[in-house]
Amino acid sequence: MLNDLRSRLLIPPDRLEAINSVLLDPETRLINDFLTVVAKYGTPEEINQQADDARQMPALLEKVKAAHPEYLEDLDWLEQQRKQQAFITIADYRQKVLGEKAAQIKFNEDCPVTLEVSATQYFPWIILAAKRAIKQGKLMPGRYIKVRKMKEQEADGDLPAIAAAMQIIGASYVETLDTKGTDGSNIHLGGPETITGYFGGVGQPNDHALKWLDEYLYYYTTYGVQQVLNINSGTVLIGYLLHRIGVDIEFKISVFLGNDNPYAAFWTLIGAKLFSRDDGTSPLIGFNWSNSINNETMEITAQFRADLGFEDIVRFEHHITETYKSIVIQPYDRLEELIEIADHVPNISAKHEGAGPEIDSTRSYPSDILDYFRDKDEIIASGDWDNLTLNYLDKIDATNKTAWALTENGLSFIAATNLHL
Repeated sequence: MLNDLRSRLLIPPDRLEAINSVLLDPETRLINDFLTVVAKYGTPEEINQQADDARQMPALLEKVKAAHPEYLEDLDWLEQQRKQQAFITIADYRQKVLGEKAAQIKFNEDCPVTLEVSATQYFPWIILAAKRAIKQGKLMPGRYIKVRKMKEQEADGDLPAIAAAMQIIGASYVETLDTKGTDGSNIHLGGPETITGYFGGVGQPNDHALKWLDEYLYYYTTYGVQQVLNINSGTVLIGYLLHRIGVDIEFKISVFLGNDNPYAAFWTLIGAKLFSRDDGTSPLIGFNWSNSINNETMEITAQFRADLGFEDIVRFEHHITETYKSIVIQPYDRLEELIEIADHVPNISAKHEGAGPEIDSTRSYPSDILDYFRDKDEIIASGDWDNLTLNYLDKIDATNKTAWALTENGLSFIAATNLHL
């Protein structure tokens, strides 16, 4: 009976033909509006070339020099530390954790876990974390998420400085564009008193999906920003379309999109497969799960992720810690679950949004996700700069706690690849 029912799920070719007819119809306004925005920046080949030129180190340093020349000295220091191999090696780190036993252990290199930290708001934090890593023999993460106003960090030079730092240390990073729910795009939503309104969408209504596209192409061509956060099903589709026509966009899906079961994940990956390029690639390179999912959900999804050819392309990004305030019930710590799944589900990123709850609960100012949306000038004026800096260093420590636990269990990790050889 099951096979009979299964056979009814077959999708006839004419369904795909119907979709193609919409996509290729010159009268389809949905596609015409999309292509009009893209055309402002040139052909896909011209757009990619602009982005490649913009992300070259000399171009980034020129932008740093224009906006915040003092950062050039920090970037030079970071480059010199990399060249001098001042950071702890993976072998030495493993020996630090396990002692002499490290040499006898065959570590599982088939499923390395990417160490990820969020949110990396300010360039000085990276330099401070790097100095601590050298002094204390700690690791710098291999992936950094940013949730800061783009125009603000463009103006003060943090945008190009962090882009340059990521190239130096050998890490990926993700930007969060300003076209999102907190930008006033949904005129009916405000603060917590209207929170239930967000359940219908986080704030990219009407023409804001096209504004997101325009904003992405600006930062892609001007700074070489490639990876961005995606919080809306409409802009997820735009990302698929943009990649399909030849622009090398990459994006990660936000936890706020709410992928909280294997069926939601399958729907998202169906779209990725439909619009994948002929070489099998997709712009969807990070899949941030809802905080509510369990290991079984990832295991079930990993099966069809592999069947669709996305095992090496789409990374499962899973929150191990969360900010102590304003997002989840505490204590929230998924480290033990990560250890259970990391030996058989590949391409997982361990995301650290807060300190471990045992640390955050002792802070006079625990980490708070609402701090992501504050202006830098206001943070400084309020006297909270040092508090937020400590919160960030706590998150770096949390990534190191995860790396330590992975090592104790014979598992591997991905830290900043140019620093930890």
